[in-house]
Amino acid sequence: MNTPHVVVVMGVAGTGKTTIGPLLAQRLGVPYAEGDDFHPEANIAKMTAGTPLTDKDRWPWLDAIGAWAHGRAGLGGVVSSSALKRSYRDRLRSAAPGVVFVHLTGERQLIEDRMSHRQGHFMPTALLDSQFATLQPLQADETGVAVDVSGSPEEITDRAVTALSGLDG
Repeated sequence: MNTPHVVVVMGVAGTGKTTIGPLLAQRLGVPYAEGDDFHPEANIAKMTAGTPLTDKDRWPWLDAIGAWAHGRAGLGGVVSSSALKRSYRDRLRSAAPGVVFVHLTGERQLIEDRMSHRQGHFMPTALLDSQFATLQPLQADETGVAVDVSGSPEEITDRAVTALSGLDG
């Protein structure tokens, strides 16, 4: 890669953003930021209670992620964010125009199974349906790649690195 990308690892809950993000950052030699850490306490309380966030809830969170990504422009970085809607990705791009997306994708059954085995995470599996209903996959005019989440974290990371390297050519 010439100039390191600022990568947003996106997808519905349970796709492995928090697992793949740090592995990808390590492979790319750039810092990682956990998107959940940018949530205001009120958002975490809503999600913990099983209440889906509204767009109004998400704007400050997306703005904080966008500011981090903007600060990494030209330096590279990886940050996780569900970024489920095109409007959310547009908001991230407005703050950090060069971001690229790695959309972690997979079968709902696999994702639900992985979520049911997670410990200490505030997103209950009950919200998975709302996540899939909200999801707008990357469009052809959006810079990014879709990466299947079957297999081990290392296999998924390998697929992401390979797919990202194709964006440079």
